[in-house]
Amino acid sequence: MKSTKRTEQRYLLAAFSLLFVYMLLMTRQAQGAAITDIKTVVVTGGCFMMGDQAGSGGYDERPVHEVCVDDFRMGVFEVTEEQWYAVMASDLPLHSGHGPGYPANGVSWSDVREYITRLNRRSGLNYRLPTEAEWEYAARSGGKLQMYSGSNDEKTLADYACSRVSCSGTALPVGQKKPNALGLYDMSGNAWEWVQDRYDPYYYRQSPKNNPQGDPFGINRILRGGGSDSVNGQLRTSYREYLAPTVRRDGVGFRLLLPGR
Repeated sequence: MKSTKRTEQRYLLAAFSLLFVYMLLMTRQAQGAAITDIKTVVVTGGCFMMGDQAGSGGYDERPVHEVCVDDFRMGVFEVTEEQWYAVMASDLPLHSGHGPGYPANGVSWSDVREYITRLNRRSGLNYRLPTEAEWEYAARSGGKLQMYSGSNDEKTLADYACSRVSCSGTALPVGQKKPNALGLYDMSGNAWEWVQDRYDPYYYRQSPKNNPQGDPFGINRILRGGGSDSVNGQLRTSYREYLAPTVRRDGVGFRLLLPGR
């Protein structure tokens, strides 16, 4: 009898061990899929007139000036909660999430920097935040004269942007609205997006033409695109906002860029 019980116990232990290994492998595969599932689209570089061309923006959006950017690959979607957890193995800092397909939000610029460091270490790639110029060029479908990403008309803006008007202040899972002409979703609305640059309200007066990197001495970092609680004016492709790099705020997320083609 004792021998039979010991044999059964060994079988149970072996079964539990196999189940544990299987679950661990499935978890790692799911995390790996989320890490590698950052879809990007090639954005062919070029020159465009950056800033508020409609004359309806703030002084920090002027003067309109010519900027040229190199080729890059832009994230089709904002980074999601699932992709955040796959890299960080932790919940969002403010625990303000809605579900796996929603944009990761409530993250500071410093949080994003740590995410990118870990992501690059695990993926072997060179992801980074877009510069402000790269972001605006991509949002405007390759530097076109677009007031909003994908649209010039407030009457059709709700088709492209999740905002206070179209979403009653609540974010949607990424990719629910129409993309712009480059196939990029939610560049107006849904979640504010951190970019690489430091903020200087007068930077446009001295910005270099080729691949500007922003003010080298500023403290605050720039946000672009507006969020689900934004009014239409904040959804404009030239609108500039900023926060200190350590500040976490609901509705603030990010998308990634890969240099080159």
